Amino acid sequence: MIESLFSHYTYVLVFVLLGIGIYMVIASKNLVKKLIGVNLFQTAIFLFFISMAYIDAEGASAPIVPKDGVPLKVMVASPLPQVIVLTAIVVGIALTAVGLALIIRIYAEYGTLREDTLREVRADE
Repeated sequence: MIESLFSHYTYVLVFVLLGIGIYMVIASKNLVKKLIGVNLFQTAIFLFFISMAYIDAEGASAPIVPKDGVPLKVMVASPLPQVIVLTAIVVGIALTAVGLALIIRIYAEYGTLREDTLREVRADE
């Protein structure tokens, strides 16, 4: 069991980051900390996709077509997960920007970023 954990250490790292990100989103009362937790969760998902696409085999190569146009019969890594992760990074940056803009607007309006205080203020309105 321990040997399996050491051979797949990236999966262990991914699940630790997932756990920390979810904990930050659930347990934190501050909106900025919640957004950081969401970003940490997204990063763990990106690492998971990239680690799933990794091929550790003898003779494996990059998926590049040779000059003569005849594909080689070797094991290659799929470029699709990298493309998905690049798209997800762009979406994650947009999500973070919108989240930060909303947080700035909330702070300007209510003067606090604590979720429990915001609930009380919104209930009084």
